[in-house]
Amino acid sequence: MYLTLLLLIVIFLALYASDLLPTIAFCYNSTMFYITQEFTTIIEVKKSKFIAHLCPYSEFGTIMNRLRTEHPKARHFVYAYRYLNEFDQIVENSSDDGEPKGTSGKPTLKALFGADMINTAVIIVRYFGGTMLGTGGLVRAYSDAVNEVVNIAQKYPYKKLLIQEITVAYANLAKTEYTLTQLGIDIKEKHFDDNVKLILEATKERFDAFDG
Repeated sequence: MYLTLLLLIVIFLALYASDLLPTIAFCYNSTMFYITQEFTTIIEVKKSKFIAHLCPYSEFGTIMNRLRTEHPKARHFVYAYRYLNEFDQIVENSSDDGEPKGTSGKPTLKALFGADMINTAVIIVRYFGGTMLGTGGLVRAYSDAVNEVVNIAQKYPYKKLLIQEITVAYANLAKTEYTLTQLGIDIKEKHFDDNVKLILEATKERFDAFDG
């Protein structure tokens, strides 16, 4: 038992030291932004190519696997992501993927943070051009790669969505659905019984408008 506990502690410390463990923040900026599709840009620094892929966090794993298949000769796949968990805490993580420690993953994450991006990941595929860029050069290159792709992305202000349930008589269903649509309230589910139960998703402001 003690050996198992000691082993777990050693593994945790190793992961912490390697920056593989995600960090959690307990508050967040109210003016954050998210994206709904993938965006890609390429920058070149001293013949090294940095191909940045900005994507929704929900697609991070799938896109990473795709990129590793599409770029078998790439030297590094540096990434960073930020997303909100079920407790409204920001979870952040990044990886240097073989670049010198602190020269790529953390600058990439810092650029995402600086752009107020949430529920978003970025993967930067690097092809080495034959010239060493040095610590400062790598930090600038990865930061510039993120800023470039963020600048061309279609971003939307993040607003927390709530779930509400209402019960509607069949006679009022069509009118209620029309009103909900006009207010931008999404009907996630319908359950038919003596009446109709609707599961709705929207911001607090839109629910307030509906209740009013």
